[in-house]
Amino acid sequence: MACLILSFLLISIDHRHQNLSALRAALSMAVYPVQYIVTLPVRLVDATAGNLRSRDALQEDNDALRAENLMLRARTQRYAALEQENRRLRELLDSSPVLGEEVVVANVLAVDSNPAARQIVINKGSRHHIYVGQPIADAQGVLGQVTQVGPFSSTAMLISDARHALPVQVNRTGLRAIAVGAGESDSLLLSFVPTNADVAIGDLVVSSGLDKRFPAGYPVGKVQDVSVVPGEPFSRIVVEPAAQLGRSREVLLVWPQSKAQAAAPPMTATTP
Repeated sequence: MACLILSFLLISIDHRHQNLSALRAALSMAVYPVQYIVTLPVRLVDATAGNLRSRDALQEDNDALRAENLMLRARTQRYAALEQENRRLRELLDSSPVLGEEVVVANVLAVDSNPAARQIVINKGSRHHIYVGQPIADAQGVLGQVTQVGPFSSTAMLISDARHALPVQVNRTGLRAIAVGAGESDSLLLSFVPTNADVAIGDLVVSSGLDKRFPAGYPVGKVQDVSVVPGEPFSRIVVEPAAQLGRSREVLLVWPQSKAQAAAPPMTATTP
């Protein structure tokens, strides 16, 4: 009771006259270390929790930014691929007036890995009125012709196939010959060209159109090598194909005159 009465008296005196403010300040300084030690664990727990929350938030932000960056990079690559595809399609469409009035763009589904057969599979078939013997090309030159037709896809033989033959002529001189596949993706052979024929390296070889199947005047390739074998009546002329054989992702299916003009079986080489 005495302590209680003394406390009330001190509170009343301090409240009216502020006589104990210096004593209170001194006591607070003396008590501060005890308060600091007592509250230290609480503040450490709060600081640790805050750091963990900040780290988790930063980790989430980093994960989100990393995912967004990956998506943007993938989208950029997709846009780059679409830009390249659009450029290829524009080149194909720009070349279509040379080929004829009616063309269809097809995608290459597969490339035959057999070295003895240079063939590709495209995503157009009889549903799109494709026929056996139909010529195909890309933006650079003649690519080959259709050999098998299914409802949804077709198989085409490339001009580099050893079984394929194509009537051509040298653009500079008008010399006619037969371009036979050499069985390699980067070369053709001109057959039945006399040794005294005017053929030079770099000459452009184009389709002659004599087979009534391939459009006339469309690039086939450029003469890469001319050699004469002693005792042979014909020169050995190697032509580098103009088309991207085995590398084209889109091709043109061409109707030189009419869809109703279903050609005979594909022209093949009569001599090796």
